[in-house]
Amino acid sequence: MAAIGCGLLDRTLPKEAWTHAAHFAATFWLLRTRPGMDLPREMPDLIRAYNLALGGENTDTSGYHETITQASIRAARAILAEDPSRPLWATCDALMTSPFGRSDWLLTYWTRPVLFSVAARRGWCAPDIRDLPF
Repeated sequence: MAAIGCGLLDRTLPKEAWTHAAHFAATFWLLRTRPGMDLPREMPDLIRAYNLALGGENTDTSGYHETITQASIRAARAILAEDPSRPLWATCDALMTSPFGRSDWLLTYWTRPVLFSVAARRGWCAPDIRDLPF
C-alpha cells in the first residue's frame, strides 16, 4: 500500500497499477500516514497531476472525477473508522469485499446520467437516488 501511495505522490505508479483497489489503497495509506493532510481538498490535485504525468488528460470526459473521488474518500474514512487499529491491508480488504468495493457501487446512490455528467466530473453532485450512508 505504501508503494501505491508513494507512487501516486511522486507520480511513478505505473498506469496499469492505478486500479479501483489501488485508488482505495492510496486513500487508506494517505489517511493513516498523513493525518494532517486535508484529503478531500488535496486528493483532486494529486490525481490530476498523476494523470498528466502519465500522459493522460483531465477533461470533461476523462481523467479526474470529483464526485467519484469525494464519495470514495467518504467510504474509505467510514471503513477506516470501524477499526482504526486494524492493519491497513485488512481495512482495504474489508472495503473491497463490501458493497463499496464493487466498481459500480456508486450507481446505488447516483443515476448514470448524473454520475457521469460534466457537472459531477467537475464538482460534487449530491446523490440523486439515495443519500450516502456516511
